Amino acid sequence: MRHLLCLAFAGFASAQNTDPFPTPPNQKGLQVQMVDDALALGIHHAGININLTALLDMKSKPETGEFVFNQNYLTSLDRQIKPLSDRGVLVYTILLVYPSKDPVRDAIALHPGHRKDYKFSVGGFNTTNRFLEAAIGLLAERWSDAHPEHGRVWGWIIGNEVNSHFLWNNMGLVSLETAASDYEKAYRIAHTAIRKHSQHARTYVSFDHHWASSMHNVSAQEATPGRDFLDTFARLVRERGDFDWNVAWHPYPEDLNNPRAWADKTITTDDKTNKVTFKNLQVLAQHLAKSELLFEGKPRHIILSEQGFQTLLNPEGEKLQAAAYAYAWEKIQNLPTVDAFIYHRHVDHAHEGGLRLGLWRNAPNSVADPHSKKLIYDLFKKAGTPEWRAAADALLPVTGLKAWGNP
Repeated sequence: MRHLLCLAFAGFASAQNTDPFPTPPNQKGLQVQMVDDALALGIHHAGININLTALLDMKSKPETGEFVFNQNYLTSLDRQIKPLSDRGVLVYTILLVYPSKDPVRDAIALHPGHRKDYKFSVGGFNTTNRFLEAAIGLLAERWSDAHPEHGRVWGWIIGNEVNSHFLWNNMGLVSLETAASDYEKAYRIAHTAIRKHSQHARTYVSFDHHWASSMHNVSAQEATPGRDFLDTFARLVRERGDFDWNVAWHPYPEDLNNPRAWADKTITTDDKTNKVTFKNLQVLAQHLAKSELLFEGKPRHIILSEQGFQTLLNPEGEKLQAAAYAYAWEKIQNLPTVDAFIYHRHVDHAHEGGLRLGLWRNAPNSVADPHSKKLIYDLFKKAGTPEWRAAADALLPVTGLKAWGNP
């Protein structure tokens, strides 16, 4: 089954949703693998990946603006989104263009400068044709319009960790200015398409945890400091016509293999810090409070859309992971511009470079089949409930801190 969209006629049956952005009870969220379990955990925010490359049907005719989309893939996404949104969970889609290894497909969906001889995870967006506009328009009409019979999406994360463009936003070897400029074009296309269908849905720029430095062992044409990318992107938006962009930050600990988020040693609390992690998350909020970064006099919204804590393979491993979650949860309660804390992962994933970030262990010899719950599972379930205080405080001795907050 396929869905045909011709840009010349798109949107005639749609109606803009004017509902205000919801205000959920708290920030608890999860990148969802098992919908029923996520609902049982009491989440209020959910992250769902969407592969735009897989959405494209090759019967499309880019030269005439006619795009055909994979209905089976759309239906599979409905099955993830609708049960969550029907229960009041705010769904955030993470829009990605994965390389498909089909040169014809990739030529339509991926940035034309992507390095064809280089193994990367996610490509940059192609803005030289109208595929991005058509794809986002279709998805926004389906999930953010006034008639959400397929489910409701409130947040749209445009790409992933776009400041590290050799791995997560591949557009070739380019300067900071070019990387930010090309991404701004794609972001503006997506934002415009979404705004046609929802007056108050929010869009987000996605960053890793690098701030005044960039990812190690790569060149300046492959990755940029998050702060510099953010500021350059913001300047380009102002120059080309300001709009309401927001930030999706990934405040992993400085060492992804060390769950002790409170013990990061290389970071500082000023704007020159190398990384922004949970320990110094206030740096991001303070930076976004600068006058030139405000929108209509207010700071941009922040969500934490991907971060988790390693489970060390020692007797204290699960306690340390749970304590890290407690530390992070306590930290964001004092940062009012942080709207959501979307934990990653639901289940340990065998292909994540040795990381075991899940609330669940994966089954032996599987990639991510759920096997058994970890200690963090019960703590996560209690976040935002009257049971939280006692559960979290029981883990404070694990951290060596005298009280939750900055050590």
